[in-house]
Amino acid sequence: MRLKGLLLIMLSIPLLLVTACNQGDEMTEVKLAEVTRSIFYAPQYVALAEGFFEEEGLEVELTTTWGGDTTMTALLSGGADIALVGAETSIYVYAQGANDPAINFAQLTQTDGTFLVSREPVENFDWEDLKGTTFLGQRKGGMPQMVGEFVLKQQGIEPHEDLELIQNIDFGNIASAFASGTGDFVQLFEPQATLFEQEGIGYIIDSFGTQSGEVPYTVYMTKQSFLENDEETVEKFTRALYRAQQWVLNEEPAAVAESIAPFFDDTPEDVIEQVFIRYRDQGSYAETPLLKEEAWYHLQAIMDEAGELPAETDYEDLVNRTIADRIIDE
Repeated sequence: MRLKGLLLIMLSIPLLLVTACNQGDEMTEVKLAEVTRSIFYAPQYVALAEGFFEEEGLEVELTTTWGGDTTMTALLSGGADIALVGAETSIYVYAQGANDPAINFAQLTQTDGTFLVSREPVENFDWEDLKGTTFLGQRKGGMPQMVGEFVLKQQGIEPHEDLELIQNIDFGNIASAFASGTGDFVQLFEPQATLFEQEGIGYIIDSFGTQSGEVPYTVYMTKQSFLENDEETVEKFTRALYRAQQWVLNEEPAAVAESIAPFFDDTPEDVIEQVFIRYRDQGSYAETPLLKEEAWYHLQAIMDEAGELPAETDYEDLVNRTIADRIIDE
């Protein structure tokens, strides 16, 4: 018995040493600001829930800053080290002559995240059906609105002539406005679109994401100075993200829903799973952190079509692909 006890003690020594070393490792704090809370960002919540950031030595503090303007303000003022927001915001900041521009270093979503929802069921839907109707669109100047109008024009519809376009309702009130009777069609994010279907309020009939093509819709960016001074932290962040992207691709939807459910207290887990499947199946989740050059210029074409592009910006000026390439090649 004494020998057995001695053996147990000896076997436990390496484990104690490893545990002590891990506890002694200093974690790097990273302040992350997200533009909104959305199942559209599932890989990010997986990286947090599954401990991928922690395994890279990062203690990520997530804050939802609700809106592109406030998210960029948080980043540029130092309130956040990294921001998850639409890539177009970095172009707006750059055009204003920023001395320390926001650099895009990793992509999270690669399509628009909104869906076309009708008030009544529509059989054999054709985009021509929208002509002469009332369309409840997104806020003017935002990426959803720009994509929405881009898709309508691609389908031969002039948004400001062929239908009654409503764009003066705040983002947070669009769903309730439609539910109360405004509009024949509406452009909605998930999970609201799915919830409306379940409640019989509306019916998903097409996706702006599949119709608009690949764009760097939501990306991670940081100030150029932060990237230059702390590239190692950005690299660790990107590595954890890439691991989460691969995890999401390979795990069952139910496992993904269970992983990220704590971030969505008010959404039933079965709805989270259904929304995740819808986004996954239409290719919304980027499979790697790499922001592609052709997608960068497609984004600017959409902005230009909407009259919102201040000036064309070269890919090399605002995109750092070196870190993503290095992580992917590991």
